[in-house]
Amino acid sequence: MEIRRALPQEFWELLHCLKMRSKYAVLLVFVIGLVIIEKENNFISRVSDKLKQSPQALTEANGTEASPALAENGSLASLQELDAAFSQLRSRLRNVTLQLTGDGDPQPRRHVLLMATTRTGSSFVGEFFNQQGSIFYLFEPLWHIERMVTFEPGGANAVGSALVYRDVLKQLFLCDLYILESFISPAPKGHLTPFMFRRGSSRSLCEEPVCTPSAKKVFEKYHCKNRHCGPLNITLAAEACRRKQHVALKTVRIRQLEFLQPLVEDPRLDVRIIQLVRDPRAVLASRMVAFSGKYETWKKWASEGEAPLREEEVQRLRGNCESIRLSAELGLRRPGWLRGRYMLVRYEDVAQAPLQKAEEMYRFAGLPLTPQVEEWISKNTQAPRDGSGIYSTRKNSSEQFEKWRFSIPFKLAQVVQDACAPAMRLFGYKLAGSPAALANRSFSLLEEAQPSWVT
Repeated sequence: MEIRRALPQEFWELLHCLKMRSKYAVLLVFVIGLVIIEKENNFISRVSDKLKQSPQALTEANGTEASPALAENGSLASLQELDAAFSQLRSRLRNVTLQLTGDGDPQPRRHVLLMATTRTGSSFVGEFFNQQGSIFYLFEPLWHIERMVTFEPGGANAVGSALVYRDVLKQLFLCDLYILESFISPAPKGHLTPFMFRRGSSRSLCEEPVCTPSAKKVFEKYHCKNRHCGPLNITLAAEACRRKQHVALKTVRIRQLEFLQPLVEDPRLDVRIIQLVRDPRAVLASRMVAFSGKYETWKKWASEGEAPLREEEVQRLRGNCESIRLSAELGLRRPGWLRGRYMLVRYEDVAQAPLQKAEEMYRFAGLPLTPQVEEWISKNTQAPRDGSGIYSTRKNSSEQFEKWRFSIPFKLAQVVQDACAPAMRLFGYKLAGSPAALANRSFSLLEEAQPSWVT
């Protein structure tokens, strides 16, 4: 008490002032940050000018007479106005913060899975999402898992493979690209790899800052198409995935739709599944060209007819068609977990009206179709007749989708029809009863698409 009395009154007033200042120091810094971020200096200046005005000047500016209450509390009114200004700044900063974090974005993060089989036009349809700048698109990331899990001696069975595929897909949708490092061969070093399958088919992996300067004397099995980039930095790719607004994956290695239920029900994800199908006769004709070595038996039987087709070959074809059909039937039954999250698309419909089908797919996924996507579709569906390779995504689509009819022997078409009739009927593909019907351009093998295919 003696010490307190010995100190001057001014000291205690200063100490009290400092306490008050420290109490509001955080608030003051916050206000300053708001002003800097939002560039509201001019707004604060206007408020400050109003504070300097007399109550009478404020009243005259409003065109009304000054009341006694306003005369006595003019400064209080101005402080209330400043408080309102502060509230506006705080609200605007919150909006900016939500935009940066994505938490308050009016358009939720979507996760699109394009599910197909080989030679169904999935690479072409996948480009519809690859060309959208706000989508992080991956082309066949499960290729690495298939090589490691399925084809090694003693590898997992079909069910086990499907479960592994599903769990990897979940991590990829969450932008955990490190999951692939366990399957890429040779294994990445320091999160760098030149062996990411078909890297050039994913624009997101060839844009800055993922596209690092190319390294000399480094062999790259898979590289970007239109620019030179160094080995893929998986860390940079994962960061790019998190910055993008949406994620889309294309795979031909998932056929059992029922295994995806935990993926669809994961609260962290908002999954939309697009199942792409194609006439199985066209699929076989395309595979016999693209994977010639695997179909030598089919080609010899079709041309020579001496050795019969092996039963396991036909059973494999039937099994593929059945797995596709069963998945489609599940999706079209609209179970609760899949309602509003499944869409069935025929490649033939896409080929005939690519822009219209792109709009339908984007609408189903809840995404905006951008002019860049429309431009790509326009340029890549009117290619010269002789300018399309078997792996090209640039096609004269209106002429390509039925080209198989004039190249496949009718006896092969019959085998496919016998093995895949249930699936063909479900998808609206007509059976050809004779070689003339198969090659008749005026006879359509395609029934009208069903509106119920979008669930």
